[in-house]
Formats: sequence, structure tokens, C-alpha cells
Amino acid sequence: MNPDLPTTSALPIPLREELAVAGRAEILARLRERIVAFAASRSAGAHAEDLAQEVLVLIHEKYGHLDRVEDLMPLAFQILRFKLAAHRRKAFRRGEYDAVDVDVFPPVSDAPDPATVLERKELLAKLMGGIARMGERCRELFRLKLQGRSFPEIQALMGAASLNTIYTWDHRCRKQLLEALGGSWEGSAGRGAP
Repeated sequence: MNPDLPTTSALPIPLREELAVAGRAEILARLRERIVAFAASRSAGAHAEDLAQEVLVLIHEKYGHLDRVEDLMPLAFQILRFKLAAHRRKAFRRGEYDAVDVDVFPPVSDAPDPATVLERKELLAKLMGGIARMGERCRELFRLKLQGRSFPEIQALMGAASLNTIYTWDHRCRKQLLEALGGSWEGSAGRGAP
């Protein structure tokens, strides 16, 4: 051994530790870049940085004794795979797995659209106007039907002799209302007569 050549043991101990720390920091910085790229390619997207940070924290806390790239690289990617699997499970459990942006696709409202509301208001106004022009018996019959009364109950309340009389009155009143509306149930296509 040549005494003129410097050896690592000739360096003071604090300087050797600083070089080791600087070397580990450089290794971890390069490792972080690879972890972020790998996580982003595995559909972690915006969470890639967070996952990389979690992996590096775990390596720093539990595996501080490792300082070679050959040891840290496989360990980091194994930890990252576990973190990615946990992230996917949590996202699926929370319903974030197939979530869509609310700004892009606003939620569907239960309220009817304004055109339908307007149609219903116009139809109701026509029906109320047509019923108001009818005779007392037809108005009373419609009122009882709208209250949800059955035909036998209507027969008893109106004092009709038979149930067929109520059926006949109902048919004539609906026909009269249809004529008052212009001959068609406009706006209620496919829903039947009232």
C-alpha cells in the first residue's frame, strides 16, 4: 500500500458521513423521479407525487441502513406496488374509481325541465277552464274522481240509481270535456284521458 495515496480512512469521520448522506440524498432523488414516473404510468395520475413521498418516507424510516442503489431500487418498487394496490382499493371503496368531474358533467336534477312544466301548466289551465264551463253534475263527478273516490263511492255520494248510471255520466262528461278542449287531449299523448 502506497502511503502517498489518500484512503477513505484518512478523511475525518464527519466528512465521510457528509459524503454518505449526500450520496444517499442523490440516490433518493433519482429514485423519486423513477417512482413518480412509474406511479403516473400505473394510473395513479395526480396521486403519483403523494405515493412517491410515502414510499420515500417509509424507506427513510424503516430502511435507513440501506444506501446502495441495488438494494433500494427493488425495495422501493415493491413498496410502491403495495401502495398502488392500497390506493386503488381505497378509491374503489370510496366510489372515486369511476367518478366524473362535476363541472364537466353536472348531476341530473330531479326537477322537470322548464318546457315540461310549461306544458303541464297550459294543459291544467285548459282542463280547469273546460271543467268550469261544464254543468254541476260533471264538475262534481270530476271533483270526486280527483279525490280518488271509486265509482261505487261516487254512486252513493251522488245518489245515482245504479253503477251503470255513473259510468254513463263519466263517459258523457269526459266527451264533453274533450270537445271543450278542441277535440283532442293535447299535451297528454300516450297518457290516456283524464
